[in-house]
Amino acid sequence: MKILEVCVDSVESAIAAAQGGADRLELCGNLVIGGTTPTPALFRAVRAATELPVHVMIRPRCGDFLYAEEELRIMEEDLRMFCSLGAQGAVFGMLTADGSLDLAAMERLCSAADGMSVTLHRAFDMCRDPFRSLEDAVSLGIRTILTSGQKETCTEGIALLKELHSASADRIEIMAGAGLTDKGIPALHAQTGITAFHMSGKKRVPSAMVYRNPDVYMGLPGLPEYELEICDADKIRAAADALRLL
Repeated sequence: MKILEVCVDSVESAIAAAQGGADRLELCGNLVIGGTTPTPALFRAVRAATELPVHVMIRPRCGDFLYAEEELRIMEEDLRMFCSLGAQGAVFGMLTADGSLDLAAMERLCSAADGMSVTLHRAFDMCRDPFRSLEDAVSLGIRTILTSGQKETCTEGIALLKELHSASADRIEIMAGAGLTDKGIPALHAQTGITAFHMSGKKRVPSAMVYRNPDVYMGLPGLPEYELEICDADKIRAAADALRLL
C-alpha cells in the first residue's frame, strides 16, 4: 500500500499536510529537537482541524532512547491517554544500553497501546543489529518500522533499506524517512521496493515579532530566534504526486 505520512507539530502544519495530500499525520511536539510527545490540547485541535488519521509520538524528552523507569511510566500513561482520545496509532522506541531493542519496555508500551497501530520510530536507526531488531519488532506485533537505513538521510541509506524491505517479507512495513523529498521517492521505490514514506516538508517563515531584544537569546544554539518551521503544502503535494506515479 502506498502511504505518505507527514510529521507535524502544529495545527497550521497539520492543515498544510492535509491540503498537500498527506495520507496520515505523525503528531509530535518540538520537531526542532527531533520530536517529543505532543500535548492533549494539540492533539484535539489537530483532530478538529483535519480528517486525517493521527499517529502520536510518545517520547518524553530529546536525546537517547534509554529510558528510566519513571520515564517509562510517563510514556505508558501518555499512551493510554491518547488511546482514550481516539489516536489511531502510536510511535515510540526504546533501546537497551548495549544498543538492542528493549523488548521488556517495548512490550509494556505495546500493551498500553491497546490495539492502536504501533510504529517503531528511528530509535531503530540507533540500534546495533537492524536485522535482529526487525525480527524483535515482528515478534512484538509492531505494524511499521520508520527508518533512514541507519544513515543521516534515507537516500544515503538505500542499500540497507533494500535489505530490510526484503527481510520484512510482508510481515512488517518498512517506511523510509529522513531528508525525504519528492525527488527521492521514485529512486527509493525503484531501488528498494518500499511504498511507504515519511517526511516533514518544512519551510522557514519569519516571526511576526516586531520588537526583538538583541541582548537576550532564548532558542537553541545555531537556530534562528525569529524564524518558525512549518509544513509546506506544496512540498507535500509534490511528494504525493510522485508517490501516485509509482
